[in-house]
Amino acid sequence: MRFNERELLCLARQPAEKAAEVLMRAPKKGSVLKKRLVKLVVNFLFYFRTDEAEPIGALLLEHCRITKEEENVFSISFLEEPERKYCFECDSEEQCQEWIEALKRASYEFMRRSLIFYRNEIQKMTGKDPLEQYGISEEARFQLGTRKQ
Repeated sequence: MRFNERELLCLARQPAEKAAEVLMRAPKKGSVLKKRLVKLVVNFLFYFRTDEAEPIGALLLEHCRITKEEENVFSISFLEEPERKYCFECDSEEQCQEWIEALKRASYEFMRRSLIFYRNEIQKMTGKDPLEQYGISEEARFQLGTRKQ
């Protein structure tokens, strides 16, 4: 995926689906938990120093695994780089569970599966393919059993 720094900063300024201050540990060796403001916007998780407006990093939530580690702690690791693991400690078990659910719903894969499900439901109810009017009904990314590479 291609993006430039200016576009990413613009996205980071958009309203968040979810935001909170949590403790975060980056995958660097010897890294410790630090308080960060984390902000979920579409399928990017931005993280900020608590006293700064510009993000210090962003995680693209694609091809990743969100895992419950221990009480109040979850992690994000990437399928192609399992050693690149970010840990997050929340204030409560409830907050931790909310973050896990929000992050899982933010991935392209989840959105694609949801679109296909609702497309099929609408087609069953109306007899018409709702994507046909946009000329995209035959695109591989909207078909079951195929993955966009």
